[in-house]
Amino acid sequence: MPSRPNRIDLASYVVMIITFVLFVIGAVEKGLTQELLLEAGVFLVSVKLILMSAKSNVTAQQIANRLDAIQASLERFEQSRPREV
Repeated sequence: MPSRPNRIDLASYVVMIITFVLFVIGAVEKGLTQELLLEAGVFLVSVKLILMSAKSNVTAQQIANRLDAIQASLERFEQSRPREV
């Protein structure tokens, strides 16, 4: 199975860990109340934003690769064309 490149950077992992730790502290402090749902929502939104950012970076890299391929094709086409005087 081919390995996937690491799409999430270290700073994103740190943010997720800090957010999770704060979520656990909030859950212990507030107990199983309605406020726990708010804490869980904040944690999930944070993780979702990080994952969307990672996906956006992957998409931008794919677009850049495709544009590079198009540019290389255009350069080859221009070189193979006979020049008019």
